[in-house]
Amino acid sequence: MSQENPIPKRLKEAREKAGLTQKELGIRVGMDLGSASGRMNHYEKGRHTPDIQTLKRLAEKLGVPINYFFCENDLAATLACLIDKLPEEEKLKLIEQLSKATNQPT
Repeated sequence: MSQENPIPKRLKEAREKAGLTQKELGIRVGMDLGSASGRMNHYEKGRHTPDIQTLKRLAEKLGVPINYFFCENDLAATLACLIDKLPEEEKLKLIEQLSKATNQPT
């Protein structure tokens, strides 16, 4: 059984949360003015998948980590965004806490 591609859903959610239109976001990541809206629409509908460099630019402009786009559920997506905002020291503490809680070596 194949999993649905999470990128279209995540991209649309992040764009709407940022308050941007498809065209505005496309232009901000360097797409041509005339094709930005159409290309973004194709990404959000799942007709096309952005290449990794485009995905990195989208993540940067939307203020989300790139792994956010690959999260298959909302809980994982929320965690990815929250963890990304933590300072490095707090990330290390979190890794330590989670390692202990799950009995996994760091």
